[in-house]
Amino acid sequence: MQPQKYRFGPRSAEKLNSVIPQLQAICHRALAYGVMDFSVIEGQRSIKRQQKLFAEGKSAIDGISAKSKHNETPSLAVDLLPHPHTLNGVNVWADKQRFCVLSGLMQAAAAELNLTLRWGGDWDGDGNNADSNFHDLPHFELTGADQ
Repeated sequence: MQPQKYRFGPRSAEKLNSVIPQLQAICHRALAYGVMDFSVIEGQRSIKRQQKLFAEGKSAIDGISAKSKHNETPSLAVDLLPHPHTLNGVNVWADKQRFCVLSGLMQAAAAELNLTLRWGGDWDGDGNNADSNFHDLPHFELTGADQ
């Protein structure tokens, strides 16, 4: 058996430790495939940070009238970012395809663990990520039964 190609760095590991164990397991499994390197950019977040992201248009949830799954302790959601930051001259934030690949890895890992995952690029899970009016491509959360 070959050694694992990618590993979470200290900051990613710290953020991943703030999410529920099932979601941690999915992230570790997806990284272990060795297809794509990625980092954890957010796990649990404060209401103050939630309000800031809402004000910047980066979240559809304000943290006051509704709480994000990130606002739970431990967090019921995780935000991931593919690496490297720039690939073939394209910044990762402008590269929807890389987020789609990451989503496929995460969905495969969840399926192997008999868990159901929802991705912020396809909220209704119908395979059509053009039918949503808000995309949160780094966002992954477990569905109700798996929490």
